[in-house]
Amino acid sequence: MKSHKQIKDWGLGLDTPLIIAGPCSAESPEQIEQICKEMKEANVLPHLFRVGIWKPRTRPGSFEGIGEEGLKWMEIVRHQLNIPVTTEVGNAGHVEIALKNNVDVLWIGARTTVNPFAVQEIADALRGVDIPVMVKNPMNPDLDLWMGAIERMHAVGIEKLAAIHRGFSDAYDKRFRNKPNWSMPMHLKRKWEGMEVINDPSHIVGKRDGILEISQRAMNFGLDGLMIETHHDPDNAWSDAKQQVTPKALKEILSKIDFKKPLEEQQPSERLNDLRRAVDHMDDQLLDILQERFAVIDQIGEHKRVNHLTVFQSDRWKEVMESRTQKGVKKNLSEKFMKELLYCIHEESVKRQEKQLREAEPIKK
Repeated sequence: MKSHKQIKDWGLGLDTPLIIAGPCSAESPEQIEQICKEMKEANVLPHLFRVGIWKPRTRPGSFEGIGEEGLKWMEIVRHQLNIPVTTEVGNAGHVEIALKNNVDVLWIGARTTVNPFAVQEIADALRGVDIPVMVKNPMNPDLDLWMGAIERMHAVGIEKLAAIHRGFSDAYDKRFRNKPNWSMPMHLKRKWEGMEVINDPSHIVGKRDGILEISQRAMNFGLDGLMIETHHDPDNAWSDAKQQVTPKALKEILSKIDFKKPLEEQQPSERLNDLRRAVDHMDDQLLDILQERFAVIDQIGEHKRVNHLTVFQSDRWKEVMESRTQKGVKKNLSEKFMKELLYCIHEESVKRQEKQLREAEPIKK
């Protein structure tokens, strides 16, 4: 397989920011026709029409998708809107059916991405097929798992690849259906230069009221498009009713988003270059200070070694965390950032001191 830096054909070959819209699930040909009609009336034409045909459900008994019959209705989309269609596949059988029905783009869902066996089965079914594939992040925040699924697609010859950021399960943060954890798509884009990452605000928020805010944040972070679930009658949708919007609402959302221009596509101004040079200088100062701090930490480690003291002292750690966090907050730094920063510094300090103790211990035979 090619190294990451050698791969230059990431992306679907479509315009960005890429707008993907359509219902969570296909329900009837009348539903698809009405959505297309309202999209035309609202003058909101997505680049891709998304539709769920097979719906993985946590528990049996709920609506699990209309199946292959729904793919035949996609001719309505092609006739009415003249745009490509995309659907989710969860196994090799789905792939075969989707290809037979001329689906233009496939996506792999979060529940599938978590299972390398399932991903490999889909990849094997796509070997030698020239079709774009989008891979949603796994349900848990595991960057390697996400990257691994994309790599499996590329290994069988899929060249047009993109990622979908739909958020991550978090049992404690109830603000979202799936917590966005914005650092994950940023890490993916850093590791694979040129990789398109499309945001799925519908699944992140889980309710239509927050879609605009999350969509704007995605654009602020430099993501490459949006996948927004769109239905002509959202309240009566057969699945995910709370998070779908009408075509008219979709048009309003898109009209309010400030779509940012990627800096890579324009020459930075002299003002921006000056500010970046200032940041570079301050980063050098930060590194010098950290070097000095750890030199003192090494002296503390030596003192502990000579006096037979343990490396970790909970009272001192608690006092440092509380006092430094308070100082940081007063300087307009967030509490979360301060705690994460202090934790990283403390971890490195403990490792250095423990290494001093370990290296000074006599070897027991």
